[in-house]
Amino acid sequence: DRDTDKKRIEELLEENMVLEIAQKQSMNESAHLGWELEQLSKSTDLADSEKSFVFELNECASSRILKLEKDNQSLQNTIQELRDASLTSRESSLKFVELEKENQQLSKKIEKLQNQIEKEKQSNQDLETLSEELIKDKEQLQVVMETLKADKDRQIQDLKQENDHL
Repeated sequence: DRDTDKKRIEELLEENMVLEIAQKQSMNESAHLGWELEQLSKSTDLADSEKSFVFELNECASSRILKLEKDNQSLQNTIQELRDASLTSRESSLKFVELEKENQQLSKKIEKLQNQIEKEKQSNQDLETLSEELIKDKEQLQVVMETLKADKDRQIQDLKQENDHL
């Protein structure tokens, strides 16, 4: 878009220069016609029809100059609009670059958070596995304890019997 805008601006500048040259030529023609008009008006043997013809030529040149000036102003306005659009385009590009950088930073943060979540999940799974193992160990210890208690009770019973026997 910028390249297209630059090319368009260059084309408009060239066209503007051509119009300015044409305007200067037209002004020179007008001045020359004005000079000729003065020379003709000084001359006493000119007929009224020739005077009106020169006057019409002068008016035609003046109207052409006005038209060229309007075209020139229009081109100047177009050039300014294109410059403004180019500046707006640059600002938009800068904002896009900033947003892209911010997007990259946010993507990195999201990736870090996802890694942390994965680590937490793994840690939770490890704790769950450890908890299950501890529950199994507890149950085994309870069985062993009950067995030991039963053995102890039996030994106490045996010792009481032996004591009674003695």
